[in-house]
Amino acid sequence: MSRFELSQLWLFPVKSCAGFTLQKSHLSLFGLAGDRRWMVVDDSSNHFISQRNFPEMCLIQASPTPQGVQLNHLDGSQLHVTQPQGEVLRDVTVWEDQCQAWDAGEAAANWLSERLATHCRLVYFPQHEVRQVDLKYAQLGDKTAFSDGFPLLLISQASLDDLNSRLESPVSMARFRPNLVVDGCEPFAEDSWKILRIGDITLRVVKPCSRCSIPNVDPTTGRRDKEPISTLSQYRRNGNKIFFGQNVIADKPGDLAVGMPVEVVE
Repeated sequence: MSRFELSQLWLFPVKSCAGFTLQKSHLSLFGLAGDRRWMVVDDSSNHFISQRNFPEMCLIQASPTPQGVQLNHLDGSQLHVTQPQGEVLRDVTVWEDQCQAWDAGEAAANWLSERLATHCRLVYFPQHEVRQVDLKYAQLGDKTAFSDGFPLLLISQASLDDLNSRLESPVSMARFRPNLVVDGCEPFAEDSWKILRIGDITLRVVKPCSRCSIPNVDPTTGRRDKEPISTLSQYRRNGNKIFFGQNVIADKPGDLAVGMPVEVVE
């Protein structure tokens, strides 16, 4: 049994907006508490929008508050959004999944529409809603909120270090938007992991994460380049997909903190 360390925890309250690191977090069956419970959707189609088409979303920092979420843009503008209580329901789409979400109101819609130069709205994933994780990789009852498909994403620090050793300009972990970062292992050791234990929480490593163009967006400027995906494609390609990181599912809720040992059980 190998033992490593949980070196970073990342939270992304609004899907595709900027995230931040935590020292500790409660882990729910949706993922880290508050992670990707909010999402921006196109006003006409109710389909999610992301940095794939709106890279400037990374310039919006979202931070949870006791009443909702605080939105801060690099231009200095800000808005506090109170968590909706279901007064207005929307049937929204995340990839091929349809979910019922709570609309966050006109002030949030107008603020985001102005910043992103598109008609959009902010929605919230309610506690009672269930979005089943793909049963090809998960068990019945495994669920997530507005993540692309899985409640947790894990990357090892060594994997990023290996990538950066091949790049002319190193990139930050923020580009890859993980929830859990593990230190102390060899590069891409996570590719072979199946079962992990952190504290009294067991986690299943269920599927490699195929990467889109989002890591090519500089989170400090919102500009898109060809790296790091171009370099990753040279040695992390399998078929027509490029893999970096692993999707993970926890078997029960619990508490996580930076510095906790990570045991590779299988």
